[in-house]
Amino acid sequence: MRLFLVVFVAFNAILGLVSLAGAQDQTVDLELVLLSDASGSIDEAEIAFQREGYASAITDPAVLKAMTGGWYGKVAVTFVEWGDAFHQDVVVPWAVIGSPEDAEAFAGALRAAPRRAFGSNAIGSALQTAFDLIEGNAITGLRRVIDFSGDSAWNGNGPEIAPVRASILAAGVTINALAILCRATECSGRPVAYDLEQAFTDQIIGGPGSFVITADNRTTFADAVRRKLILEIAWAPR
Repeated sequence: MRLFLVVFVAFNAILGLVSLAGAQDQTVDLELVLLSDASGSIDEAEIAFQREGYASAITDPAVLKAMTGGWYGKVAVTFVEWGDAFHQDVVVPWAVIGSPEDAEAFAGALRAAPRRAFGSNAIGSALQTAFDLIEGNAITGLRRVIDFSGDSAWNGNGPEIAPVRASILAAGVTINALAILCRATECSGRPVAYDLEQAFTDQIIGGPGSFVITADNRTTFADAVRRKLILEIAWAPR
């Protein structure tokens, strides 16, 4: 029992340190919600695999260079796992990242947090949760982006995707997507019978510079996350 309390306190201390920088009013180059699939098709090993991919990407030198290379030299990030309409979990609260130490703290909190999101797909709820987090924080970003990932475009419960997406885009927030075609060690092919990238293009992404990136094995997942973060952070209007 004592060991559990020590671990619990330590974990909450990590979250406190990570969120401290984002708890005060400040301006950043980008507000970014990492919206990661934790629905019923994702098992515990795949949750750990996805989190590790994001944790590694956040601390990657090229990503850090992009994060610190803007006008203000820092970005605000939060990590959310989505499941059904009742399971939208903020795994790591808003944190302002402007140094390697900030990135390492974020990655450590992401790796340590327990899983709390489950259930069938509620993509509309996930997007709405991400938008509410952007609208409700105490941070001003020059740009605002929702980074959605998933292995299906099916919306089984909660609000419909189309009206939520429309309201998000009308508010000037960009939605990008990562199409997950293979997560685990063994890859059994595409998780759905339709073109997932096209479905994400038609139904989910939108806004200036929006895009879909594909990950179809363990190596490309990590690479895709790094590439996606650099594109999102360093994007500039043409």
